[in-house]
Amino acid sequence: MRRRTQVGIVGAGPAGLVLSHLLHREGIDSVVIEARSRQHCEQRVRAGVLEQGTVDLLTETGVGERMKREGLIHDGVEIRFREQGHRIDFKALTGHGITIYAQQEVVKDLIAARLGAGTEIVFEAEDATVRDFDSTKPKIRFQNRGEASEIVCDFIAGCDGFHGVCRPSIENALTIYERVFPFAWLGILAAARPSSEELIYCYHNRGFALHSMRTPEITRLYLQCAPDEDLAEWPDARIWEELQRRLATRDGRKLTEGPILQKGITGMRSFVAEPMQYGRMYLAGDAAHIVPPTGAKGLNLAVADVRVLAAAMGEFYASGNVGPLEHYSETCLRRVWLVQRFSLWMTSVLHRIHGDDRFEERRQLAELEYLTSSHAAARSFAENYVGLPMATYNS
Repeated sequence: MRRRTQVGIVGAGPAGLVLSHLLHREGIDSVVIEARSRQHCEQRVRAGVLEQGTVDLLTETGVGERMKREGLIHDGVEIRFREQGHRIDFKALTGHGITIYAQQEVVKDLIAARLGAGTEIVFEAEDATVRDFDSTKPKIRFQNRGEASEIVCDFIAGCDGFHGVCRPSIENALTIYERVFPFAWLGILAAARPSSEELIYCYHNRGFALHSMRTPEITRLYLQCAPDEDLAEWPDARIWEELQRRLATRDGRKLTEGPILQKGITGMRSFVAEPMQYGRMYLAGDAAHIVPPTGAKGLNLAVADVRVLAAAMGEFYASGNVGPLEHYSETCLRRVWLVQRFSLWMTSVLHRIHGDDRFEERRQLAELEYLTSSHAAARSFAENYVGLPMATYNS
C-alpha cells in the first residue's frame, strides 16, 4: 500500500491525536500511524490533571463534551507537611482551576472524533521507519497486517513518545539535556472513594506521597520509592500501611482504602531534545521532552506543542509562509523550559534524597513554609500549576 497525505503523524497518543484533530479543522489531511492496538491506547493509565488551557482547547474544538460532564474541577490543592495541610487556592489566586480527567479518556474522545470524521488511524503498525525528512517528500514505512505500506507526505510529526522511532532517526542533529533522578513512584489505582476533594502533595521524612483521583469512586495514589523497587515486595497491605503513615494528619484522619486495581513503578527523569525539528520532521510531546510527573505537565505540554505546530502548518497551507514552521522549536522550547523549571522545583522540594542530609531537609521545609505563608509564592505556584499561557507561534 502506498498513499499520499499532507501530514504523516507517528503516534496515537494525546499529541498525535490532538494534532490530527486541529489539522482537520484547518482542512489539512493527515494519517496517524500507531504501533499499539486501539484497546491499548484507550486503556493505558496515564496522567489525569488538565490545565485550564488544555480544557479550553478541547472544549473549543468540539471534543470536550464528555470531559465537561465527567471531569472533576478542582480550584486548589493541598500541600501537606509536618502532618498539617495547607491549601493553595488556585481560583482566588489566578481565576482558574484544573480538571481531573484521565488521559485514556481524552484519548478515547479523540479517537472517536477522528474516526468519526474519516481520518485514517492505522493501529498495530509494525516496524515503522521515517525517512527522507530532509526532502520535500518525507516518508513513513511500516507493516500493516503483514503488508508493506508507505505514507508519502509533506511533513512528518513525531508524536510517538520517548521510546518511539522518530527522535532516534534525527538524534545526530540534536542536543540532548537530561537528568535522571535517584527515586521513582510506586503508583496504585484503587477502588476507593477519594479521601479528599482535591489533590494532596505530601512531604514526609519517609518520602513523598500524593493523593489524587480519577473519578468519585477511583483513587490514584503514589509513594516515593527506589527506582529498582521490586513490586513483589509491596503487597497491598504494605502499600496502604505506608500511604496511611505518610499522609497522616494531626487530627487522625485516615485514607479510605479499597481493592488495588493496578500498581506499577514509574521512573523519574527530565529530558529535552533541541531543536524539536529537523528538515520536515517535527517532534512533539514525549518524543521531544519528558518532565517529572510531580507537576502534572506531560500531557499539557504535548497539547501546547501541537497547538503551535497545527497553527504553523495552517499558515503554511493557507499562505505559503514558512516562518512559523521555522520557529516551531524556538516557540515551544520557551514553554518547555519554563515547565521543566517548575517541575524540577516541585520535585526537589517534595522528595527526600537517600541519606541523612539534615541541611537539605531544613531547606525543603523552609521552602514549604514560604510557599504556604507568602501570597506572592502561592500565586507563582498557582500560575504555573494551572498552566502558563499557550503561545501559537512567532510570525
